[in-house]
Amino acid sequence: MSIFGSMKTAVSGMNAQANRLGTVSDNIANANTTGYKEASTSFSSLVLPSSNGSYNSGGVETTVHYAISQQGDVSYTTSNTDLAIQGNGFFVVQGASGQTFLTRAGDFSPDDQGNLVNSAGFTLMGYPYGSGSPSVVVNGFSGLVPINVSQNGVTAIASSQGSLEGNLDSNSALPDASDSLPSDNASDGSTTANYKKTSIIAYDSQGNAITYDVYFTKTADGDPAAGTPDTWDVAVFNQADAATGDSPFPYSSGPVTSGTMNFDSDGNLISSGGDEGTITASSPLTLTNGSQTISLDMSGFTQVATDFNATGKMNGQAPNPVTDVKIDKDGTVTAQYKDGSSKSLYRVPLATVASPDNLTLESGNVYSANGQSGVTVTGFPQTGGFGYIQSGALEESNVDLASELTNMIEAQKSYTANSKVFQAGSDLLDVLVNLQR
Repeated sequence: MSIFGSMKTAVSGMNAQANRLGTVSDNIANANTTGYKEASTSFSSLVLPSSNGSYNSGGVETTVHYAISQQGDVSYTTSNTDLAIQGNGFFVVQGASGQTFLTRAGDFSPDDQGNLVNSAGFTLMGYPYGSGSPSVVVNGFSGLVPINVSQNGVTAIASSQGSLEGNLDSNSALPDASDSLPSDNASDGSTTANYKKTSIIAYDSQGNAITYDVYFTKTADGDPAAGTPDTWDVAVFNQADAATGDSPFPYSSGPVTSGTMNFDSDGNLISSGGDEGTITASSPLTLTNGSQTISLDMSGFTQVATDFNATGKMNGQAPNPVTDVKIDKDGTVTAQYKDGSSKSLYRVPLATVASPDNLTLESGNVYSANGQSGVTVTGFPQTGGFGYIQSGALEESNVDLASELTNMIEAQKSYTANSKVFQAGSDLLDVLVNLQR
């Protein structure tokens, strides 16, 4: 056995224990770091070939592993923007350089621009709601934007489309031939008492509410044998133009739009006619307010022998401040407004890889994918094996302090023992040197 070989083996042992002590110190230092994952050191031997009567000592090398897939305990907070993941998945965040990373650290709070940023300075990313629910890009981060929860209010949104649906009583009486219809906007007022009325609210570009009065009057009974439909006259007025007094007629301006609705013998809408001409049952009427146009879908009406009823909805929004922001388990970020309404703003995705423990650790408690971890797969919470998001909670470090203190003592004792081997080799070299005296 070579004395130098035993000394080199002792040095490799000290280096290995120093690496182990390094992971222990990191773990203890980050015992209270949100979402931190424990590091551990594994040892493997380096064996050198030996000959008969002569042993060649080898050494030891270390490999650092991270318990990324092991979830830490969850603690609850008072902030809605503190987020913890229960189950599989990572938040998708973006650094100051624009690079995208994965993390379990969900201690997010709004910055000076309203973007959700965690304590390490990484911005939470999500898919915005546009014309409908967002869809996820499963194999990349395309379409993600910073999630902004600014509570400075919202810009008024002009209405562009709405719908009315309900029922028109098939037993409604027809007006007399001398009666004027609502669509006539007669100067002496509408003389028929048979019309049905409902109203719907829309918003202009400044958020002002516009109430539209919608009148329905049956004008013809159909003949199933002859194939003729039941016909209703439809007229829409701006309520702001209504006359004062017992009757709103005459409005100061004529109908915003008018037309007809035709029903077959089963009470189904088969066509409706508007100012632009005959259109199909599913096509909307068009309401105009200056340069603003609103499509009003009337296809949900039926005509059966029961009382008149109507319900409707309209997009657009009046300006009112945001009072709260909530994040649901499925990742939906919802703004709560002062008037009691709410609106979905974003949806937070989660991402994962085939082997989370092999992700590359980056500064700031974030991770990036590599060849050993596998490619990144993105999806929404509560789908495809992903966990769910717990708002008002944080995932704690998964470090066990008792185990780390035990590991520290073991590393210290092992380092000391290796140093003794090195010292013994040094003493033997002194003996050999002194032999020549």
